[in-house]
Amino acid sequence: MKEALEDLRRKADDEIRSAKTGEEFISIKTRYLGRKGLLTSLLRGLKDVTPEEKPVLGKLSNDIKKSLLEKIEKALEDITSSEKHSSLSKDRIDVTLPGRGVRCGKIHPVTRVEREICDIFSTLGFSVVEGPEVELTYYNFEALNIPGDHPARDIHDTFYVTDNVALRTHTSPVQIRTMEKQSPPVRIISPGKVYRPDSDISHTPMFHQVEGLLVDENITFGNLKGTLTFFLRQMFGSGTLLRFRPSFFPFTEPSAEVDIQCVMCRGAGCRVCGHSGWIEILGCGMVDPEVFKTVNYDTEKISGFAFGLGVERIAMLKYGISDIRLFFENDRKFLEQF
Repeated sequence: MKEALEDLRRKADDEIRSAKTGEEFISIKTRYLGRKGLLTSLLRGLKDVTPEEKPVLGKLSNDIKKSLLEKIEKALEDITSSEKHSSLSKDRIDVTLPGRGVRCGKIHPVTRVEREICDIFSTLGFSVVEGPEVELTYYNFEALNIPGDHPARDIHDTFYVTDNVALRTHTSPVQIRTMEKQSPPVRIISPGKVYRPDSDISHTPMFHQVEGLLVDENITFGNLKGTLTFFLRQMFGSGTLLRFRPSFFPFTEPSAEVDIQCVMCRGAGCRVCGHSGWIEILGCGMVDPEVFKTVNYDTEKISGFAFGLGVERIAMLKYGISDIRLFFENDRKFLEQF
């Protein structure tokens, strides 16, 4: 058996000397020193040797195993070191070359406008409140006086997760959630993403809204007009002309849409404003008493107004952008203008 162990050592040494790659060394290690390797197979014969030979052969086998393992590990280390050195030499940096410039990012125009909107209303005492984008249909519809047969609840106008859960179609649910927790007075705006199945040059499936709510005693439509007039003239300039047109929304009564004089043609008429000289900018109205009933507000003592506007629409008018899809294409040349 001693001769067999020495013969195994010689063969292993020869293979180690001729091996070149890491895969070959690992193969040698497995073949000779693995659980089913040649050395392990030989050691099974120790049970048949005399008691005097057993410690001698056991020591010899351990020496062989240790020697072969050291040689293989040393070879693998050398290969790893050589490959690392070769990689570093190939990929080394030429410090004489001019440095690459670091391109600074810019605040996205939609984010910029949303922040500006929030800042303007903050000066009027409005607090910024946010809510979940995946919303219960109760908060998105029922609590806002939108019944089950309303067209806005159709699958063509809403992304449903389940029958009772949907991606919110506006940020008005935040108003209900706030009123449930807070007694009047309430003065909040709720910015955030909203979702509707619509896509063209003026609509996207995901867009941004800012909705506002003010509830207190003796709030009138005059307070609403004054608030929105101040906001729009801060956003588009002190000379901005605007008008309120009667409209309908399920959660406000009376309701109105607000138009501003076309920022493109200054009222002369153009393709953007449909040659009318006016552009619709937001919707608003006095909060319907039915909405107050869902949050247990006393409609005999309090009143309030609400409004909602699309951030992308404001940004398009403010910066003269004709296609809403430009906001989401991440074109560096487009974004660098802001």
